[in-house]
Amino acid sequence: MKFLAITLIAHDPHPVTGVLKSTQDRFREVIDSALVAEELGFDGFGVGERHERPFISSSPPVLLSHVAALTKRIRLFTTVTTLSLLDPVRAYEDYATLDHLSGGRLELIIGKGNGAAQRELFHVTPEDQWARNAESYELFRQIWRNDKVTASPVFRGELKDAEVWPRPFQQPVRVWHGSATSKESVELAARYGDPLFSANVTNTIEPYAELVRHYRQRWADHGHDPALATVGAGSAGYYAAATSQEAIEAYRPVFAGQLAFQKRLGLKPVFTSVEDFAERSSALIGSPQQVIEKVHRYHEQFGHSVLHLHAEAGGLTEVQHRDSLELFQSDIAPVLRREIPDPPWGWGPVAPVPAPTTAPLPGAH
Repeated sequence: MKFLAITLIAHDPHPVTGVLKSTQDRFREVIDSALVAEELGFDGFGVGERHERPFISSSPPVLLSHVAALTKRIRLFTTVTTLSLLDPVRAYEDYATLDHLSGGRLELIIGKGNGAAQRELFHVTPEDQWARNAESYELFRQIWRNDKVTASPVFRGELKDAEVWPRPFQQPVRVWHGSATSKESVELAARYGDPLFSANVTNTIEPYAELVRHYRQRWADHGHDPALATVGAGSAGYYAAATSQEAIEAYRPVFAGQLAFQKRLGLKPVFTSVEDFAERSSALIGSPQQVIEKVHRYHEQFGHSVLHLHAEAGGLTEVQHRDSLELFQSDIAPVLRREIPDPPWGWGPVAPVPAPTTAPLPGAH
């Protein structure tokens, strides 16, 4: 099993202290989280994309390029890229550039995105958002795979023998399809033989498990090898400690802050107490053995081979968060890596393009 640390870069008052950090300080925290993730041995670091309050994650390619410059090994994920809002040509240019700068460490998780404010910002309607997502993805994958592209899309201008530069490093970049409970994303992933990443953070397990089952069925219907169907899954929170009682009490103020955040957004909480949250959600809160057992319970339903944790403290103290991540890597991850298979491919770059051989310039030594 592989493990990601991700952030959506919410810019809110601290859920416990109420302190609101500056925008620059929030970005520094994100960069520090990426460095810690690589230091501790996480396999990937992910940044979401949102274009509305309270998030400041509107430019993943810029942020991940900075992370790429400061790291060497960790793979870089978008969690998710909202292709329904973007020009796929411009998105390709940004991500192909990032892929080169990172040495082929990029992986995209795409999705249509949520939220009325960002739809309005980009003049996208709820009625056409799914169609835009599918069209943008199909054009994006054409550009990534072909030196010249001719296409007549509905939502952007026509392309005729268009060349889009730079040409890619990975052949092609791996694209996951992020989905909460929508069959549209599942269908797109299954049709093209792409991996699925289940959000798995808001509800109990059943709607997500039903979607994963649907994905595997549609994957087979499209003629793909069932053994190659690949699923990743999120977690609603994480804190491990020596005992479950210690973990629950440490997480209690964090959960209270999350409840307050949901109420400010006008959302009805699914889980009303930290105990209920730890028991019925995908949150991994408890002793190392409890966390291992819960991941296995979810794996029985999902068959997932990639799991994400939250990269940032999110209301825990920095010491609590760091200690808990270290405990994950020392006591939890090794067991899960042994007992749950990896994705059915190597974790390195996808068939990188060979560097061209260049003859020395005249007079060069």
